[in-house]
Amino acid sequence: MTTAEKVPPTGRTVLGRVLRAPVSCVAWRRTAQVVAGLPIALLASSVVWTLGVCVVILAVTAVLAVPFLAALFGCSRTFSQWQRSRVQGFVGDPLPALPPTAAAGDGGSWLRRLGAQTRDAASWRQVGYHALTLFSSPISVVIVIGCWTVGAMAGTIAIYAWSLPERIFLDLPLHNAGFLALVTVAGVLLFLAAPWVAELAAALDLLLIRSMLSPTHVQELAQRVESLSESRADVMDAADAERRRLERDLHDGTQQRLVSLAMNLGMTRTTLVDVPEHVRGAIEDAHEEAKLALSELRDFVRGLHPAVLDDLGLDAALSGITARSPVPVRLLVDLPVRPPRAVETVAYFIVSEALANVAKHAKATRIDVVVEQLGPQSVQVIVSDNGVGGADADRGTGLRGLGQRVRALDGSITVESPVGGPTLLTAVLPYRS
Repeated sequence: MTTAEKVPPTGRTVLGRVLRAPVSCVAWRRTAQVVAGLPIALLASSVVWTLGVCVVILAVTAVLAVPFLAALFGCSRTFSQWQRSRVQGFVGDPLPALPPTAAAGDGGSWLRRLGAQTRDAASWRQVGYHALTLFSSPISVVIVIGCWTVGAMAGTIAIYAWSLPERIFLDLPLHNAGFLALVTVAGVLLFLAAPWVAELAAALDLLLIRSMLSPTHVQELAQRVESLSESRADVMDAADAERRRLERDLHDGTQQRLVSLAMNLGMTRTTLVDVPEHVRGAIEDAHEEAKLALSELRDFVRGLHPAVLDDLGLDAALSGITARSPVPVRLLVDLPVRPPRAVETVAYFIVSEALANVAKHAKATRIDVVVEQLGPQSVQVIVSDNGVGGADADRGTGLRGLGQRVRALDGSITVESPVGGPTLLTAVLPYRS
């Protein structure tokens, strides 16, 4: 038998656990968890029940009930934090707090926030929890403490039975040996069961906390989605900032040096006439290579992040790339309000990639580009051509890359390109992901 195999507990092992349970740290920590909740529960339930009754009584007046309702939700949130801190201190595992209501951080009036809390189920779950603890917490404490104290007293009754009257309760014969033995055995069993009773009470306490004072599964998923969306937005902003930095460094550094080199070679080419033909040919070749490298660098820099997009906006940037297109382009940009930078960047690259694909594969004679605001919080980009069609995202990286850019903003993109044409690309970019 290997060390990894589990040995089933024997009777001696189980008996040892039972005998050690009353003196274990776990048993007393669970007992302390249950007992520590009683004063908080009594205070919280008293306040919640008082405020709740005031709200019900004054509900007919509407206006007078409002401050009591606000106090009810405010006190419930405070008491909920106390209860979560209590259980977390004994259990050790972090207990997530309930998410704030939708209007908690919008800067609106307190009356608007109160209305949002009134419609929020989590606020009422907190109120219900504290109202319930008026009964659940005292009952749990009485049962747990009763098991410890009654078990200890009954289990040791033979020691002090001589000091008790012969008949003290229900006319029971306390000095009878058989009766004392029966009471002692029952007390020992009750005392040995006390750790398990405390464990059960603590588990029910934790269950109530997690079910009524912690986010539901749907709320946890919503919080996770919101956190991931914020992280994704931060990553996109960082990547966009890095592209702008590279564009600026290349434009101000390498590109300027290539411009200077091309100008010097051009001047040398025009002034040096009395040189051997092979020398002149080498200078001419170097000049042409410098101009070609400069052109390629400009295209690369423009592909990273066009400076005109930041300076003048999407309309000017798209006007620049459509003017350089080998296929005639009709452009319409209708954006009453300038979109966020991330939306502008993705829209620019959609049009840029689409124009490049049409020039390479479509054999089109006309391209139509429309960029317009679609509702208050989104932009629609439409690129169509009269080419041969047959565009397929699975056969190339261009359209697939566009799809990734669009989905990064929680947008949508569709491509309709039957064989024989025409091709219609439509993308919708929301302002908020």
